[in-house]
Amino acid sequence: MSDLLAATGRPTSRRWRTAALRAGAVVAFVGVWWAIAAAEIWPPVFVPAPSSVWQQFLDTAGLSDTARPGWAGYTLGEHLWASLRRMALGCAYGISGGLFLGLLIGLLPAADAVLGPAVTFLRTLPPLAYLSLLVIWFGIDESPKVWLLLLAALPPVAVATAEAVRGVPADYLHAARSLGTGRAMLPWRVLLPAAAPEILTGVRLAVGVAYTTVVAAETINGVPGIGGMIRDAQRYNQTDVVVLGIILIGLSGLAFDGLLQLAQRRLTPWRGRV
Repeated sequence: MSDLLAATGRPTSRRWRTAALRAGAVVAFVGVWWAIAAAEIWPPVFVPAPSSVWQQFLDTAGLSDTARPGWAGYTLGEHLWASLRRMALGCAYGISGGLFLGLLIGLLPAADAVLGPAVTFLRTLPPLAYLSLLVIWFGIDESPKVWLLLLAALPPVAVATAEAVRGVPADYLHAARSLGTGRAMLPWRVLLPAAAPEILTGVRLAVGVAYTTVVAAETINGVPGIGGMIRDAQRYNQTDVVVLGIILIGLSGLAFDGLLQLAQRRLTPWRGRV
């Protein structure tokens, strides 16, 4: 009985230890940041104090007594919601397209010959390389931003799906066919479930790439949006607002990645155990 309690207690203690280490790292980082700002090694326009960033958070979120809360006519929640909405649309379209292209590339040699180089070409391009072209094509409203995030998220999912499908053992397909699974159902009943762990890893990478692209996507008419807020604050040397935007993007990215890790554990519980 004691062995069972000890075994069940280890994961809990490990989680608490991990949480304590992360909290300690955050406290240490803020402490070093505060010490550098207090020592005035660099002027506040270069390194704003944590208290200044916190005050900007209260002001832009509408939680202080300022006469005009927010930034550029929008509250912090509205900026964040606009960015997350663009992220969700771009990632949804990019992940869906990546799954479709990855299946074609992984299953059909002809599709690999035609589409494989195109996906690789797109994957090697930095987002800013084709942002101007998207603005020429779609204008300065929402369309170029969503398209940019779509094109950023699609290649990692397509590559991960193609490689995962190619790595599915042929015995799985033979066993499914012998049990009566039709050829048209093999991708959905065998290939995708077997390749799910690698595909979900590709999805996590795609969301991360899209997050690194959202600021670039919002450099043109990006208000409301965190990237647009950062861009406007940079023009007026409001470094504390820039730092606040960076922190918000990072925290929301951590939250999204945590949700994806949870989904990965729930959808592929066998991963790492067989």
